[in-house]
Amino acid sequence: MDGLEWKRSKYSFFVRKFLMYAERLGVKYSDYLVSDSEGIKEYIDNKYKKDSKFIAYGSEVVSDVDESILKKFKVEKLKYNMLIARMEPENNVETILDGVVLSESKTPFLVIGAYDNNSFGKKLKQKFEDCKEIIFLGSIYNNSELNALRFFCNLYFHGHSVGGTNPSLLEAMGSSNLIIAHNNIFNKAVLKEDAYYFFNAEDVSFYLKEKNKQDESLRIENNIRKINNEYDINKINGSYFSYFQECLSKN
Repeated sequence: MDGLEWKRSKYSFFVRKFLMYAERLGVKYSDYLVSDSEGIKEYIDNKYKKDSKFIAYGSEVVSDVDESILKKFKVEKLKYNMLIARMEPENNVETILDGVVLSESKTPFLVIGAYDNNSFGKKLKQKFEDCKEIIFLGSIYNNSELNALRFFCNLYFHGHSVGGTNPSLLEAMGSSNLIIAHNNIFNKAVLKEDAYYFFNAEDVSFYLKEKNKQDESLRIENNIRKINNEYDINKINGSYFSYFQECLSKN
């Protein structure tokens, strides 16, 4: 079971109704269920009274990064902030960027994600085009570039609010980021006390003014430890293999 797709505002009323119906069928007719986050597992337990196996996404710790890559994007180590997301309302990109404007920060803020393939993305690009500090980079698929940009940024904002364990969040954790995440059960289930949380633009503005990666080594180290201990890709693959065997043994 993936995220709560029927909550995504990008879909029309009828599509959302269909997705809720499809979710119900998926739970009802599946022999075994896997939830990718504790929040999704709790949701299925409470709504459908059906058990599911919690197995998160897997990731890895990033250490081999090339600082010279930053020159391509005209930024310097620890002198920029960023986010990576699809340009969708439920990812709270607009709230984060409103906070950037409110903070009056002169630090570059990189926005990575396709903005020209949907109306909401185009709206955001137009709304913030007068703020020189906000730089829309579009999609980046080069892993070396993404790893470098994440690793050397000051604050990393994660606005996703609908879904389970988000892969981009695990990637940020494994990239030694100081994470400012949207306050919801999915993000808090993963990050716990090792991040700061925002509800609105005022919160974002506060963190931009008050928080610095160099002062937060404990939170960063704790998230690295989680990737190694809880979200290591090989351990996750092993969990799936073990669960497949368990399911087969019952048939």
